[in-house]
Amino acid sequence: MILENETYRCWALMFFFCLAGVLEGSVWGQTKPRAAMKREKADVADTVTVRQNLLVGTDSVAGLADSIALENERQIASLSELKKVSLPEETDSLSTKKMKVKTFVPNPTKATWLAIVLPGAGQIYNHKYWKLPIFYGGFAGCAYALTWNGNMYTDYQNAYRDAVKGNWKSPNITDLLPQNYLDRVPPSQVTEILRKRKDTYRRFRDLSIFAFAAVYLLSIVDAYVDAELSNFDLSPDLSVHLGPSTIDTSHALGKSKNIGLQCSLRF
Repeated sequence: MILENETYRCWALMFFFCLAGVLEGSVWGQTKPRAAMKREKADVADTVTVRQNLLVGTDSVAGLADSIALENERQIASLSELKKVSLPEETDSLSTKKMKVKTFVPNPTKATWLAIVLPGAGQIYNHKYWKLPIFYGGFAGCAYALTWNGNMYTDYQNAYRDAVKGNWKSPNITDLLPQNYLDRVPPSQVTEILRKRKDTYRRFRDLSIFAFAAVYLLSIVDAYVDAELSNFDLSPDLSVHLGPSTIDTSHALGKSKNIGLQCSLRF
């Protein structure tokens, strides 16, 4: 009887432990409690609704931004149309002003007459101011040479006249000759020297007059040519090219090539 009771106890304990294990597995087999799972499901639903609301909000903001952009484009298009209507007159006025400034064409006849009346006026009319110092410098040099040679000619002419008359003590002779020059040189030789110098300075005086006239005529010609060539074509098609080249030559022994210089003009 004792053994049977012990056997029953053993079976009862084993059954109890098995039942406890089953209950423990059913309770603790879940990773999370049901309440926590419900809360998580509620949170997920809330986040989904929030995201949907945000998407709806962003769609509305995007729609508003698109409408603002379209309105801006319409305003810009209207402004551009207004500018297209109003700008041509302004640009035409500006272009005409520029054309008036750039298309100054001097009159050759007017430039010539101005240069005749007043030396250098033709260059001023043609807007070539840099030529004025050249011509005025030429006039000043010719005037100085004319004055100098004229004075020297006058002095030697008076001395020669007194020498021919035999008036050797005249100041016209003594001022030109070195001291005691008449004591060392015969009078006939002094007379010949005075005559040659008189003729030399007279020739220089005449050349100065011709030079003055040449500068004057050159200023007139320059004014006319400059005004006449104001419409001359200076496009890039006008060019002169110099370069080496080979030239074929034929002679009694045959043909040969020589090296030369080639000049090509393009109009």
